[in-house]
Amino acid sequence: MPLPTVLGYRLLLLVAVPSWDKGRAEGTAAVSGGERGLPWLLTAAETAAPIDAVDVVAEDLRRRFEATGVSFLIVDLTGRAVARLSTAGALEGGREAERIPMFGSVYEQVIRTQRLYQEATGRGQRVIVPVTNRGDAIGLLELLLPAAPGEDVLKAVGEAAHVLAYVVIANGRFTDFYTWGKRSRPPTLAAEIQYQLLPPSLSCEAAQFTLCGNLEPSENLSGDTFDYTLDRDTLHVSVTDPMGHDLRAALAATVLVGALRGARRAGAGLAEQARLADEALAAHGHGHATGQLLRIDLRTGWARLVNAGHPWPLRVRAGVAEEMPFEVDVPFGIGLSGDEPYPYRVQDVDLRPGDRLMMLTDGMFEHLGAEVDLLALLEDTRDLHPREAVLILTSAVRESAGGRLEDDATVMCLDWHGPQETQRHVSSGADVQQASVERPRRTAGRLHASASGEGGRADSGPALRAARTVDRLRRRLAAP
Repeated sequence: MPLPTVLGYRLLLLVAVPSWDKGRAEGTAAVSGGERGLPWLLTAAETAAPIDAVDVVAEDLRRRFEATGVSFLIVDLTGRAVARLSTAGALEGGREAERIPMFGSVYEQVIRTQRLYQEATGRGQRVIVPVTNRGDAIGLLELLLPAAPGEDVLKAVGEAAHVLAYVVIANGRFTDFYTWGKRSRPPTLAAEIQYQLLPPSLSCEAAQFTLCGNLEPSENLSGDTFDYTLDRDTLHVSVTDPMGHDLRAALAATVLVGALRGARRAGAGLAEQARLADEALAAHGHGHATGQLLRIDLRTGWARLVNAGHPWPLRVRAGVAEEMPFEVDVPFGIGLSGDEPYPYRVQDVDLRPGDRLMMLTDGMFEHLGAEVDLLALLEDTRDLHPREAVLILTSAVRESAGGRLEDDATVMCLDWHGPQETQRHVSSGADVQQASVERPRRTAGRLHASASGEGGRADSGPALRAARTVDRLRRRLAAP
């Protein structure tokens, strides 16, 4: 499978801890032995340079537990490979790293289950714990210990991994090092723009919901974006798909996402957000874009949606996947004549506790429609965390397209737990009860069920037909 050239493979960045006795990098905090509390650890991380803050946590673990090796692994956007790096000299000279496939590895297991992994090796006891914040799987912390650790040591390592999540998030604001570790090669200008439009965390767990988005970029980049934000009582979600490719699509996405975020942050309702996005694209001559805006009241569970020429969302309820038909308004940026703005309709969404809602761009339907039973795939992956579900869906798209996509494929997966839930039940950065235990058993066999005629649905029904209708509309609008 060819490597994507835009947003890059999802990587794991392994930061091996160098010797701290001599040749310590300027700005690195010195660490002495002995057990210390959280305030000291945070102060030490603050003293170090942003690129060395992770090493402070790692060195503290090495000294406290006599670890012969401590490594941090950071996850990027796709979860298919790991990159082995060292902080010493990592930003000097070339920026190449050894990439290791992640599928089937213990690293994948820990990310998927969000549980500690431990095994005896010829070099000592290997311990791997997740580094996660609010369900966002940032990476992993790996230690090599001289003897089998007790429960107190394992608990301390887990707590350090949770602290490390906050250290990475905080210091990522001041250095490109962690961002660089997520990329296998430098992105194009359009890809850099598109990457910056995505939310800082692709996953989020809250008491009332769990969500995750994923983008599988095309060869020429088509400007797909997804976004979400959480207020005290409201969840906002959007998925957008501009016309065009490369820099043209990236600039259109910039205008669109900027207009939507600005309106949302100003307190505008869904209809007003849609109107301002429509006017912004039309005023700046960046063509049109389809989109879907979702807003959920976390106190009542009342969900509402605006559909601007976008494929219908899909829902999995009680194990059965189905289309959710909505009235479809015109795409953003059409710039209809007249003094009155286009009246985008705000529609109620039938969303109940236990439902899974999937919002997709047409790139998902175009590639999956002919060869993959999409609804069956959604049913097979229902028990997986949204983090793994979206990865399986976008991987199926890439496989169906032979590794070369003509259009971006984007999906946002939302699990609705209900307004009756008011607190998360966690002891670290993830709710392990929501984590995926194992991969779906029937997924591989169903990927080409429709194409072979062996079981499954003949096609993806009205949702696919709606996507094709939208595609024809967009082609007509794009025609000279």
